[in-house]
Amino acid sequence: MPWTTPTLRKVRELNRDYVTANLRTGAILPNSALRVVADAVAGLAHLVLLYIDWLARQFLPDTSETEWLDRHGRLWLGGRKSATFSAGVVKLTGTNGVVAPAGTRMGGLALGNPIEFETTEEITIGDEPTPVAIIALDPGSAGNCEAGTTLNISVAISGVDATATVVSLDGGTDVESDDDLRSRVLLRIQEPPMGGDKTDYKQWTLAVPGVTRAWPFPNEMGIGTVTVRFMMDNLRASSNAIPEPEDIGRVRNYLDTVRPVTVKDFFVEAPIPQPIDIAISGLVSDDADTRAAIEASLRKMLLLRAMPGQTIYRSWVDEAISQAVGEDHHENTFETVEMASPGHIAVLGTIEYSA
Repeated sequence: MPWTTPTLRKVRELNRDYVTANLRTGAILPNSALRVVADAVAGLAHLVLLYIDWLARQFLPDTSETEWLDRHGRLWLGGRKSATFSAGVVKLTGTNGVVAPAGTRMGGLALGNPIEFETTEEITIGDEPTPVAIIALDPGSAGNCEAGTTLNISVAISGVDATATVVSLDGGTDVESDDDLRSRVLLRIQEPPMGGDKTDYKQWTLAVPGVTRAWPFPNEMGIGTVTVRFMMDNLRASSNAIPEPEDIGRVRNYLDTVRPVTVKDFFVEAPIPQPIDIAISGLVSDDADTRAAIEASLRKMLLLRAMPGQTIYRSWVDEAISQAVGEDHHENTFETVEMASPGHIAVLGTIEYSA
């Protein structure tokens, strides 16, 4: 029969019954020393039972907590994906001919966080804003900046202006979350390595920092070929999770170190975004909170269901809208959408509301 951990009250009752049975006494008086000792022992026993309950959850990766999940991750995958450093290019201005040395620090306080950056090369200021490569000194997504962001030079350099303008600065990823690591561990257990089958390519691709979804397509480009497409839902959230060329290069380079050399042709591609537009009418509670909940629910549906070449059905859209908090009923003109090609993936377009 299944085990049920008794409550503290039940453990106390059991312990009192045990004491009275063995001492052959009547009921234990509430404030007696015997009652206090019996209840104290019961409390300690209950703590042990609670610990065993907790320990049982740690033995399997689907219920384990961070510390134990890390152990499962090290055993099955070699460890959790580490955070990565953002890098890119900024432009400096100042007096023509002035040298800005490598290692020039730029403060992230201009971004509202303490991230610092450092140039990786020496440059000479020209007549126009001069580009220079930089890298974050701390890992994580906090170091990613949009083009045009202003950074402050930490230590003044004579002849160099006090601020720098970001041209590009990204690639920083946070430490892999518990949910993502758990998913990878379970996938590794449920789909053991097979020397380069479809699931192996998926697991290898997901091992690259920043990658959150991956789909291998054997023989798509002909017999003996493999095509891999992937998404970066956190790092590239501002561009519908579509990876950049440098992301594709990193994934390709990693896969080249683990994939079988016997594959005839190997391709790593970014999915092509295909926006789907949705028109909703007849909402009972048509307010900002309900609309935000609907958008979040639609994005969650696409995160779970969308993949390259996957048709998006009207029933999926209706279900997602209906699950949003605040929605009672609605009308929807959306029709089932097929992808334009096996490489297209559905992303959320515009949502229009009407009475």
